[in-house]
Amino acid sequence: MSRLEPVALEHASRLVNHGPTVLVTSASGSRRDVMAAAWSMPVEFTPPRIAVVIDKRTFTRELIAESGVFGICIPGAELIDLTYTVGTTSGRDLDKFARYGIETVRGPALGLPLIENGCAAWLECRLISEPHAEDAYDTCFGEVLSAAADRRVFENGHWKFDATNAPLHTLHHLGAGHFVVASNTRSAKPL
Repeated sequence: MSRLEPVALEHASRLVNHGPTVLVTSASGSRRDVMAAAWSMPVEFTPPRIAVVIDKRTFTRELIAESGVFGICIPGAELIDLTYTVGTTSGRDLDKFARYGIETVRGPALGLPLIENGCAAWLECRLISEPHAEDAYDTCFGEVLSAAADRRVFENGHWKFDATNAPLHTLHHLGAGHFVVASNTRSAKPL
């Protein structure tokens, strides 16, 4: 059973609109994988669609191509080391979930392995087939079929980063294993 609460699909794009590093989960048959991706973004509101860059040579991409589905989990700051590790190791030769003790829940719409412990949110996506681009580009497009978030950090369709939820503040990759953490939220006012 999920400890995260469902997010209305009209707000699902907000889960990635600030450019967090994400954990991409995939499964096909008994094989599964998780990897980190630094480039993801919303591309449509209704229905909600996202784009994520996943190198076409990765094991994750292979499983997505076979199954037609993938998960996007948004790790909090407390998962910085795990995020870096799953992003720099291949799942072809080892089950990263077992090796690194990653617990999962089963997604309600697609049955995908989703990570909740230490994650602020997740999305379940169906791959949008782009036959003319699948061999040429690393970008994958997905339609979001379900989403959930930890209400301590995302509530009523909006992120709220403050001192009470610091372990769930999202990660943003700068390269070479360096990240910044979302915080110090400020509100704008019209001029």
